[in-house]
Amino acid sequence: METGNYTPVTEFIILGLTDDTEVCAILFIVFLGIYVVTLMANISIIVLIRSSPQLHTPMYLFLCHLAFVDIGYSSSVTPVMLMGFLRKRILIPFSGCIAQLCFGVTFGTAECFLLAAMAYDRYVAICSPLLYSSHMSPKVCILLLGASYLGGCVNAWTFTGCLLSLPFCGPNKVNHFFCDYSPLLKLSCSHDFTSEIVPAISSGSIIVFTVCTRILKF
Repeated sequence: METGNYTPVTEFIILGLTDDTEVCAILFIVFLGIYVVTLMANISIIVLIRSSPQLHTPMYLFLCHLAFVDIGYSSSVTPVMLMGFLRKRILIPFSGCIAQLCFGVTFGTAECFLLAAMAYDRYVAICSPLLYSSHMSPKVCILLLGASYLGGCVNAWTFTGCLLSLPFCGPNKVNHFFCDYSPLLKLSCSHDFTSEIVPAISSGSIIVFTVCTRILKF
């Protein structure tokens, strides 16, 4: 496709879920309440675990990071969605849209890996209680945590890398409530099969691996 006569997109317009004012008001109150409860609950979990020495065990260490990841994931999506309920359209810079996608994928993927790590922890505790201290040593826990966050970063790099390789020179209205990959891909001036299949393979393999890990351990 010829793109020389088009102006590169510098910002996106988030259309949101609905244009109905009454529905937006109701959804704003509902999702704001859920978001506040989510933040308070996860912050309370982190503070409780950090302040209680008896909870400094692998299981609660993973739970603490799971709460942190949940805060990050919900905070990368919910504020923009809430703004969409108050405004008909939200303007977000191209870099801001990419950053939102990157953080969302990073925290979402890390959560999958952390749940798999927690499943492995429970498996060792139940099936090999005498070897638990050696199999779940601090070094092993750090490695599992590092692998979880690294997996999230790698998957996010796959999504953002494919998206940044595409030209955006036409429509800039995102028919969604945040900068998700599929709606952004539809706005690209050129449709590359690689940009569609690579993220699907990456996220699909992660889902299969983490789900199978949890199922097999139980």
